[in-house]
Amino acid sequence: MKEMSQEVAFVACAGSAAGKKRFAGMNCSSCAEAVSCGFERGECKSGCVGVGSCISVCKQNALRMEDGKLIVDRELCDGCGDCAAPDVCPQGLIRMIPRKATNFIPCSSTEEEEEVVRKTCGYGCIACSECVRACPKGAVSIIENHAVIDYDKCAGCDACTIKCRKKIIVDTLHDLTKIKEKVAFVRCSGGKKAQEKYKSMGIQSCVEAAKQDAKALGLCTTGCLGQGSCTAVCRYDAISIVDGTAYVDPEKCVGCRDCTFACPKGLITIVPYKGMKQVPCSSTDDYEDKRKVCDSACVACEDCKANCPNGAIYMEEKHAVVDPELCENCNMCQYVCMYNVIREQSVPEYIYAQRSALENEALDNETSGKTAGKEETGKGGNL
Repeated sequence: MKEMSQEVAFVACAGSAAGKKRFAGMNCSSCAEAVSCGFERGECKSGCVGVGSCISVCKQNALRMEDGKLIVDRELCDGCGDCAAPDVCPQGLIRMIPRKATNFIPCSSTEEEEEVVRKTCGYGCIACSECVRACPKGAVSIIENHAVIDYDKCAGCDACTIKCRKKIIVDTLHDLTKIKEKVAFVRCSGGKKAQEKYKSMGIQSCVEAAKQDAKALGLCTTGCLGQGSCTAVCRYDAISIVDGTAYVDPEKCVGCRDCTFACPKGLITIVPYKGMKQVPCSSTDDYEDKRKVCDSACVACEDCKANCPNGAIYMEEKHAVVDPELCENCNMCQYVCMYNVIREQSVPEYIYAQRSALENEALDNETSGKTAGKEETGKGGNL
């Protein structure tokens, strides 16, 4: 049996936004030919075109196209590097990385605008540099508007994974749906009436629904439209339409923010993933108008604000808002809310235990690093 190399092929692209379907219909003979044909508006100019030149040169049958994505079978790949040759992959997407690597950034986008990246590809790096700042080893850098890992420095920790705003970094050691700081939250719980109305009008998208005169239709002017634009962009199946309103499952959500960009009403926000209270309403209408169109609207009575022991609740444009930094997740606001509007974001107990363990691990690693540094300094002094 042939001995495996210490390297393995890695595809720095996980999306299907570079015109794969279009090129497939053109019957291009190679990826180079497809790239030479050019890209259309709205396509990623840096991504995989999907013709499969790399697949044809792989002698180990380690590459395959699955649901529009190029997959590397690490067990079959022997690290020969044939697929990574410039004349095979004209986009330079296949790179040879250490077989022991555990963190991966599958994107090579050179696009500068964050909004363009988000609209083009759900897996696109927005070059926010959060991963760069978070890496304790200085192993991550931004090159041509996308993050790249220097595996000679990478320690395989989860810092970049947690801090990544887009949550595109693949981490084979940690479960991304559990190790996270923030999740999405929909500031509405009464979209059923709107969904039914728009459905009866033949409207099937949130963008189209947002163009309608909600007030003339007897609907909330700021509520959820219920057509699922947010669910369409979620890569983690964390959002669903429940009783006409978008609902985020905090256990599945990773806080990538794609849904916040997809909502034309700006109803989805990002909040800390911890036990706390939330007010699922963003209505700016007066009390009488709110009660006419919604049974679950915040009426801005201010009882929650007046009774919060930590001063964590304030009023903003005629609805209550909870400050997550001050909220200690007591039940006082829920107890005094006459319409039962306020919701609790529950966090499983194992999350707290896991976070505690990771914090201790990080502290131990930091302490070990400092101790090792002192020892090296001591050795140098003795010499």
